[in-house]
Amino acid sequence: MRKRPGAAFFVSCINPSNAFPSKNGKFYVILPLVSRLKIEEKINMKRVVVGLSGGVDSSVAAYLLKEKGYEVIGLFMKNWHDEGVTISKECPWLDDSNDAMLVADKLGIPFQTVDLSAEYKERIVDYMFNEYERGRTPNPDVLCNREIKFDVFMKIALSLGADFVATGHYCRKGEAEVNGKPVYRLLSGKDNNKDQSYFLCQLSQEQLAKTLFPIGELQKSEVRKIASEQDLITAEKKDSQGLCFIGKVRLPEFLQQKLQPKEGDIVEISATEAKYQPEAPQFQNKQEELEYLSRKYSYNPAEGKKVGRHQGAHYFTKGQRKGLAVGGTPEPLFVIETDVEENVIYTGQGKDHPGIYRKALFVSPDETHWVRQDLKLAPNGEMQVKARIRYRQPLQDATLHQTENGLYIEFREPQASITEGQFVAWYLEDELIGSGVIS
Repeated sequence: MRKRPGAAFFVSCINPSNAFPSKNGKFYVILPLVSRLKIEEKINMKRVVVGLSGGVDSSVAAYLLKEKGYEVIGLFMKNWHDEGVTISKECPWLDDSNDAMLVADKLGIPFQTVDLSAEYKERIVDYMFNEYERGRTPNPDVLCNREIKFDVFMKIALSLGADFVATGHYCRKGEAEVNGKPVYRLLSGKDNNKDQSYFLCQLSQEQLAKTLFPIGELQKSEVRKIASEQDLITAEKKDSQGLCFIGKVRLPEFLQQKLQPKEGDIVEISATEAKYQPEAPQFQNKQEELEYLSRKYSYNPAEGKKVGRHQGAHYFTKGQRKGLAVGGTPEPLFVIETDVEENVIYTGQGKDHPGIYRKALFVSPDETHWVRQDLKLAPNGEMQVKARIRYRQPLQDATLHQTENGLYIEFREPQASITEGQFVAWYLEDELIGSGVIS
C-alpha cells in the first residue's frame, strides 16, 4: 500500500490494540518500520477499493484486480439493521459481512465494514415510502447505486486515497474522446443473461471516471469457475435477491412501517370497455400524438364490478398478479391501475388485457438523465434507440422525442405495465446513454 501525505496506514475496521481512531470513526494502525518500508515499494500501484458484498461476483472482482497488480482494499457496506421485515436467511447482512471478510483474508487484502444505514434510510428507504404513498413504484436498486455505492461509498473510498472504486456488476466501461476530452461509456455486460447496466443507468461521467467493472467481460459460469479455482468461500453461494442491501422483504410489512393498511375495493374492468376501442383521433402535431399515446387510462368503480377487497392500494403495482387473493375468474387477474387517492385497485383478466398496454411514456425534465451528456437531445430533436423499462426486459425499438415540456419515448410495439416511478433506460447498440423516471 501507499503512504498518503498526512495519513496513517489503513488496515482494518476492527479496533486492535495498536490502532487509533480517526475523526470519522475509522481505525488506523501504525505499522512497524520494516512493514512500512515494504509498503513504500508499492507506491506506484493504483489503489482500488472494492465493494465486497459477500457474494461471488465482488469476490472475483477483487481477485482479478489483485492479479492485475492493483493495491486492493475490501469494503463491506452495512446498510440495514431491521431484520424483522426480511425473509429469514435470504440476505442476512452479518453472514454476508463474514463471507466478505473471509474472502479478503483469503486474498490477503485489508478489509473494513462501514455502516451507511443512516444514509441508506434517508436516501433510499424514505424515498421508497414517499413514492409508494404517491402511487408510484420506485426502483431502489437503481437509486442505491446512484446514491449509496457510487456516491457515499465512493467518497469514503476516495478519502482512503483510492484511485478507483470497483464493484461486481456485469457491465463494462469504455472510453472515447469527444472534442479533445475523455468521455466514459457505460456498456452492457458480455453475459446477456446477467447484464446489469440497467441498474447503473443513473451514473454520471464523474462517477464512471472513478469506477472499474472487473467481471464485465466474463460469463457468470466463468466467474464461478474462477472463484472455485481460488477456493473462495463464495464460489457456490446463491445470488442475492430483493432490495439492495436488505434482501427479500415482505413488501406490505416493510411499507407498513410508515404506510398504514387501509381497506378498499378491487374492481375488475372488462377488456371490452369502450375506452379501449376509441375512434382514431386526428392530431394537429406530433406532440399531440405523443401525449395521447402516453396517457394513462382513467377509471371509476362504476365502470367495472367489485371482485374483492385489499389492504391498501399503495401496496400494489401495475402488472402485479400475486397478492390479490381473488379467484374464480377464467383468467388470472392483473393490476391495470391503482388509485391511491380513492384507494381502489383496478384489475383486468389475462396478461393481454388492453388496459395493461401503452405505446409511449413521458419523462419530466427534472427526472431525465444523460450518461452521455454529449449526446443529449436539443428541443424538437429525435433519436432512434433501443430501450427497456425494467431489468432483463429485452431491448425494444423506440424513438426519443425531446420537447419543451420533457422527453417522450415512443415504442415500435405497445409495452406492458409501463409503471410510474420505474426507470426507463435507452441504448445505442450496447451502450447505455441515458435514463429517466417514468412520469
